This record gives sequence, structure tokens and C-alpha cells, in this order.
Amino acid sequence: MTSNSGYWADNYQRNRLSVEQAIAKIQSGQRIFIGSSCGEPQRLVKGLADVGRNYTDLEIVRMFSGESSSLSLIAEKSKSQNLNIRSFYLGSANSKSFKGDLRFITPINLSDVHKLIKSRLLPIQVALIQVTPPDDFGWMSLGISVDVTASAAAAADLVIAQVNRRMPRVLGRSYIHVNDIDYFVEHDEELIEIGTYPDVATAGKIARYVSRLVEDGSTMQMSLGGTSDANIEALMEKNDLGIHTQYITQTIMKLMAMGVVNNRKKGFNTGKVICSNAIGNRELYDLLDNNSAIEFHPSKYVNDTRKIAKNNKMVAMNICREIDLTGQVAADALPFNNFSGVTGILDFFRGAALSRGGKSILMLTSTTNNNKDSRIVPMLQNAAVVVPRSEVQYVVTEYGSVNLFGKSIQERATALISIAHPDFRDRLFEEAKELGLLGPERSLREEMNSIYPLGLEETRIVCNRSLTFRPVKLTDERILQEHYYGLDTIDVVSRFFHEKKSFVRKQIEHTFMIDYVKDMTIVAVEGPPGFEKVLAVGEYYLNPETMMAEIAFSVVKNWQGKGLSSIVIRKLAEAAKINGIKGLTAYTSNENKRMVKLFHTLDYEVKAVSQGEMIYLEASFAREKEGE
Repeated sequence: MTSNSGYWADNYQRNRLSVEQAIAKIQSGQRIFIGSSCGEPQRLVKGLADVGRNYTDLEIVRMFSGESSSLSLIAEKSKSQNLNIRSFYLGSANSKSFKGDLRFITPINLSDVHKLIKSRLLPIQVALIQVTPPDDFGWMSLGISVDVTASAAAAADLVIAQVNRRMPRVLGRSYIHVNDIDYFVEHDEELIEIGTYPDVATAGKIARYVSRLVEDGSTMQMSLGGTSDANIEALMEKNDLGIHTQYITQTIMKLMAMGVVNNRKKGFNTGKVICSNAIGNRELYDLLDNNSAIEFHPSKYVNDTRKIAKNNKMVAMNICREIDLTGQVAADALPFNNFSGVTGILDFFRGAALSRGGKSILMLTSTTNNNKDSRIVPMLQNAAVVVPRSEVQYVVTEYGSVNLFGKSIQERATALISIAHPDFRDRLFEEAKELGLLGPERSLREEMNSIYPLGLEETRIVCNRSLTFRPVKLTDERILQEHYYGLDTIDVVSRFFHEKKSFVRKQIEHTFMIDYVKDMTIVAVEGPPGFEKVLAVGEYYLNPETMMAEIAFSVVKNWQGKGLSSIVIRKLAEAAKINGIKGLTAYTSNENKRMVKLFHTLDYEVKAVSQGEMIYLEASFAREKEGE
């Protein structure tokens, strides 16, 4: 870029050209950057496409393109003689829209693109960009495409700008001066719009799990796609959320309008949405014009791990295509989400890991769109590893969420199998054993294919502490063992009716390998998901002859008498009733007054029958207490 001297208005008038005159400034063999995504200068790109066959060996450098022109077709038909298209795309490119240019894809973290361009390790001879008309001081806004466009314009030898009055003037570090642009093509046209994403049937279920991981006061980054939109919809009950993300969308604006996003507790750029690009429709673009609550910055800023980490409770939410049982991730583009690969996933994952209270979440549907293949696989095959296993924390499908941070390979494999589609769990289990990811003592049980009943999960404040009451999960094996080993002898006897000093897997697997219908375990836990401590356990086991379920309890000593069992037994009763069970029963010793009292907290009449040193308790759902 050549900086012009003199009065900016004179330079602007002097350097206005037609699109044909401007494109004629390009020479064969040059590398041309094109402004990205919805900010693509369509008139300039069409002008280049119209004469593209007259050039040889042009290299087009771009981020994501809406494919508003036929440049890709020219590249394909000319077999690279006229032009090639280099995409800064992170992933293994299975999407058809990228197949033709697969060999030119340049895997790179988005935060590093600026360095590559500025250093001229990848020299840019021409930058085709789109801007607003100049203000009274000669400043033009890059509008909805700041990301790497700012870096490319600063580094290019020649900058040609399409001046479009329909481009919103956005605030932040989005400005370029008239004197830093070589030629201007005035052409007004509608910006590229991306409509609503196709419905993904499982998106809402995934969103329900994700919303439970996002705390009030979190700062969020979201990749694009139907699943992310569903996540945002599920966050409408949250408070004081903030945004630091690459792409701003209509749904984010909706959360702002509702007051859910106010950016008050970010701790960095407080009060401002920080982004580098906008993808949406005309309504969104109009809302961005001179909006003081939203700042656009280059990707070198937005994707800077150190900047990301300054945000409080930074939550990075991204879509992936495939994950293997060790936690390696492929995150290329999907048929319903062409943007998933054009993200700085690692930039945000690492920034979230360094943020106070931060976390990263990977989302994927459990199967491909036709339900024929599992997206959770034994080992990645013919796919680039975009996120190494060491960087993965939460993984969410429509069947649950798991935390892989700090987990062994066996724990990871077990966790991911538990959230795979039930039709594929048996096969994954067998292949995991063949690969040595699971120990030889592991056995396949029908209960592994059960679907977790999220509706029974609940968080409550007890004694000023936040506790979660939920059905047990396959991944709870170790924390259940720790719970039982930590019980006093008298509590062990009360639960198991005899002294026990060993709680090996075979002895307790009926507690965590359940079908959630004939057998159910509810736990009260405290702590972050994946690192919880079990405070109380309540179980029921169905007697199919009577259709009554026998229950048993255990509570750690320092939480006894604080109401945990009352909450757990009510949840067991709720689950049993939903599953068509007629009532709850228990056998306990005459001295166990707590169990008797516990039964009487239910909304049903209790029958108590002494049987020597034992008491038989029964609460039938058909006999509600009077007045209840």
C-alpha cells in the first residue's frame, strides 16, 4: 500500500476508477487478497472473474467466501493456469464447497494470519476490499469484514476499495484512511446475506446440555451454525453475559435486545461486544451501523490468546465434525455449517483455559445427517487433527456432556461412548477394547445403551452451597467408589447390611451401569462437572413381580441431617412414577429411625411392618396422603 500525500478529498477524486480500470491494474503472477465472508467486495470480484481467463498464475488469498462469483470455476477449468485459490481454512475439508481447492488450503491459527501477511512471508501484491464512504476527515470503515482484511490492506502493495454506501460504519479498530488506499470503485449493492441455518434436529438437545455449563457472568465465543444458534436460544434465562467472538450474528443481537448480554462483567472491554466479522442479514447490518455497544477489531486482536484470557469466565463454544475415543478432534466444515473450519478454535480454547473460571466446549451431533455413521469414532481416519487431545475439555452431544480434562485414555473412551448414539455404543466398546483403550476387566452390558434423563437433573442451594442432584452417569464409577470408601463403618452397614471394606467395580457396577427405568441412581454432587464429589446416593431396584422398587441410601457424615436424602428420595419417586413403577419399598433395621422418617417425607401414605429386627417400609403411589 502506498500512502498518498496531500488533501484526502483530492486524492479520493483523483483515484476514482471504473471497475474495469481498477482490475486492469492487476498483473499476471500477483497474489490478490479478497475481503472475507459477507464483506466480500462483490463488484470487484465479479470484475476480476469477468477477465480472469486473461491472466496467468494469479493466486487468490481469502478467508471464507460466499462464492458470489465464478472464481472457483475458473480455477477448476483452467487447471491452475489462470488462478489458484488459497484459503486460510483450518480443517480437513470434507465439505464439497472446499473439495476443488483442497490442495491450496492453508491450515493456520487465525491469530497467526496477521503475522504471515505483515512479515511478507506471504507477500500480498493486491488487496480488494470493501469500505464505507469517507467521513469528514477521510476515514472509511471496513464494516462487517475487519478480521484479516485490515492486515492485508496494510501489507498490500496495491489497495483497491469498493465504496459501498450500504456497508455499515462499525466502531472499534475498523478504519482505514483514504490516503492509504490507491484506487476507489464506487458501487452500491446489497451485502452478502446468510439466511437462517437449516434445522438440526438434535441442536436443541445439545443446547440444553451446553446451557448448564454456562454460568451467569460468562463471556462467550461461539462458532457459527445451527447448533450455536440453538445454544444462544437456550441461554435466554442467563444473566450478565458478555461476548468476545469472531462472528456476530442476529441471535447475539437478540440476546442483547433482551438484556441477557450486557457485557458488564467481562473484566476486559467491559460494556462492549468484541468481534471481527458479522454474518447475517440486512437487519443485522443495520443494527451494527454506528452502534457504540459493539466494537470490531482485527483477528490479531480478537483471536489473541492473551486478550481472550483477560475476559472473566471465558467460554469457547465450537462445533466439531468428529472426535475419536482418545479426544482427538477434526473440526472441518459441515454441510449445514460451512463456517466451522474458518475459526480460531485453538486460539479460543487456549484463551479460555487461561481465563479465570473459563472453559471450552466442543459440540457435535452423535451421527451424520443420515444417521448411518457415528461422529464419535475409535480413531480418526483420513482426517486432520485440528484440536489435539490435550486441549479438549467439555464435549457435548444430544446424549450428554462429558469433561475430558485430566482424564486417562480409559476414562475418555468410557465418557465418549456414554454420549455416543446408542446404536453405536456396543461397536465402539468392542473396538476400544481391541485397541487397548479399555481394560480387559471391562464388560459390555445392555445398560450402556440407556439414554440419560436430563429432565431429572436439578441444581439447588443447600446450606449456602450449590449442589447438583442428578441421575448417575457411566463416568461416575470412580467418584462413587470414593464415596463408599469414605463412609463411616456404621453408614456402610446401614447401606449394605454388613461390614464392607472393598468396593471394587464388580461389586458396585449395578449402581452406575443402570437403564434409568428398572434401576435408577440419583446422586447429590458438588464441584465442577468431571471433578465432582458425591455427597449422597439414592438407588431404586425394580421387583418386576410386584412392580415396586426397593430403595437404599448413603450420605457422607458431614452432610447427614441437612435434607439431601429428602431431595433424593423425592427425585427417585418422581422417576419411578414416570417409569410406571407402583411405589417404593425399603428394608431397614429397627434402629434406623432416619429411614423411617425419610419415607414419611413423601406425599404418599407409608406402611411400616416389623419383621423381627427389621422394618419393611412401603409407599404406594396409589395412596396419596390426605390433603396432598
